[in-house]
Amino acid sequence: MILSGLCFIVVNFLVKVLGGGPDQSLFPGLQAYPAHELVLGRSVVSFVISLAIIKQRKLPVFGINKKWLIIRGVSGTVALTIFFYTIQYLPLAIATTVQYLAPIFTVIFAIIFLKEKVKKLQWVFIVMAFLGVVMIGLDKLMAISPEAENISYFWLGMGILSAVFSGIAYTAIVKLKPTDSPITIVFYFPMIAIPIMIVFCFFEFTMPQGIEWLIILTIGIFTQFAQVLLTKAFHEGSASTISPFQYLGAIYAFSLGTFVFNETLSLVVNLGIIIVVGSVVINAFIRKS
Repeated sequence: MILSGLCFIVVNFLVKVLGGGPDQSLFPGLQAYPAHELVLGRSVVSFVISLAIIKQRKLPVFGINKKWLIIRGVSGTVALTIFFYTIQYLPLAIATTVQYLAPIFTVIFAIIFLKEKVKKLQWVFIVMAFLGVVMIGLDKLMAISPEAENISYFWLGMGILSAVFSGIAYTAIVKLKPTDSPITIVFYFPMIAIPIMIVFCFFEFTMPQGIEWLIILTIGIFTQFAQVLLTKAFHEGSASTISPFQYLGAIYAFSLGTFVFNETLSLVVNLGIIIVVGSVVINAFIRKS
């Protein structure tokens, strides 16, 4: 799980670098890339790797429960595309933290679609998680810090929408557990994402040059590693033990934003981040207890 989080933060780092293009100073001379093109590049790599594994294992390419596979693919595509945009337009720690609301929405969708029961105490921490996001927004509303202008309400809202679609995708994965293998579930994401992202690329596209090809390839490979490691962690260990380690990603993102991208956040925003991550982790423990 720790390695998976490190792989994801490498992906997020490279997405932010390519999104910034000439505005960032880490890799001088890079072009700026729209998020949908990065999703396309990541999807092509994932498609090739996943299809090769499916063929090698002689699994049905289109899976069994096609309805929920499509729901997983569509919701995952929407979630990742919006998330890549939020990485480009929000401080990395904030974009990543808001994305961690996904398990909260998973609980809500599990009630609706999977008829799961939720403990009363869970609702307390669900509300607290959203209050954490409100605190992040208050920094801009009250202009508490000079860095408050870096927080966009629009992209904060889009980040929450990304978490909603991630919650749908996670719910679909639970629904698919009895019928389809993890690699088939993973495969449906690029299969659906590629044609959609190609359409977007007709309107806005940047032709990669030189090292940019390598960076895009690295995004795809590290995403695949992250997903495989994440799946293996949940298969090998207890979910209640493994889940909290997923939120080490918030620490990775905070460190990367502070020390690499020189992002400074106010005390109010930092408290909001702690409340969101803490509430989601505690909720995960309560849910599995």
